[in-house]
Amino acid sequence: MNRLCLCLALTYCITLPGMAELAPSAYEEMQAKAPEYLEIEVLRIDVEPGDAPERQIVRLMALVNKVDRTATGVRIGDLINVVYTQTERQKNWVGPGEIPLLAEKDKTIAYLKKDLETSEFSPVAGAMSFRNF
Repeated sequence: MNRLCLCLALTYCITLPGMAELAPSAYEEMQAKAPEYLEIEVLRIDVEPGDAPERQIVRLMALVNKVDRTATGVRIGDLINVVYTQTERQKNWVGPGEIPLLAEKDKTIAYLKKDLETSEFSPVAGAMSFRNF
């Protein structure tokens, strides 16, 4: 019994750090490397089922109000489509934070990258894709 408890405790201690929230410096680095840093206003949002019961696909159309950095030539007044997956986690789940679900009329900053094949954007700074520290 003691050997089993010790084994379980070691397994818990070894796997827990791999599931922990990212450090603020990791989010800051992802934000600094984001090809697109914009201020947007959400005009429309659609949420549809994902590939598993706890996952959903979020699609939003947004108006660009300000361009702080762009690698793809985004301009003020452009309409962009942003797509990302959101996963519903169990209460007290420990792990990287989820990208927040935005609402219509939200005005926020956005750290994004553009998929050149689909012309859709996706968040690149995880839970901090739509806010600063």
